[in-house]
Amino acid sequence: MKRTERLTLITEIVTGNKIATQEDLQASLEERGVSITQATLSRDMRELNIIKKRENGKSFYSFLQQKAVSQRSNLQLQFSRFVVKVASSSVMVVVHTHLGEADLLANALDAQKRSDILGTIAGADTLLITCASEKAAKALVTEISDAL
Repeated sequence: MKRTERLTLITEIVTGNKIATQEDLQASLEERGVSITQATLSRDMRELNIIKKRENGKSFYSFLQQKAVSQRSNLQLQFSRFVVKVASSSVMVVVHTHLGEADLLANALDAQKRSDILGTIAGADTLLITCASEKAAKALVTEISDAL
């Protein structure tokens, strides 16, 4: 299957179903005869501006509207794409992402060279951010939560 056909199929699946995880989307694709790696699926989802929405306590994939894309900063867009959960304790902010996305978010934050962030450490699906103060940590959690 050609890439454009695959992207069209992913769009159809996400539009017509409440897909909760990448694994569910991957299974739906496989049911339709499309074998795809998790890394390729993640790239396709980013390209299609697929984000996770939360309604009534349940999460599912949807599309970030084009108008919203133009109004959000690149960092806010990345928060909406990658962040699953965020919390803080003192000057530390812990961000949970999907597997393989924590380092992408860390790179985006590091590139900002923000004075409120002293540094980041990324694992496979968890990002630890050290902020300059407790106030900065709480503000960052709010900034990230508002983007979700």
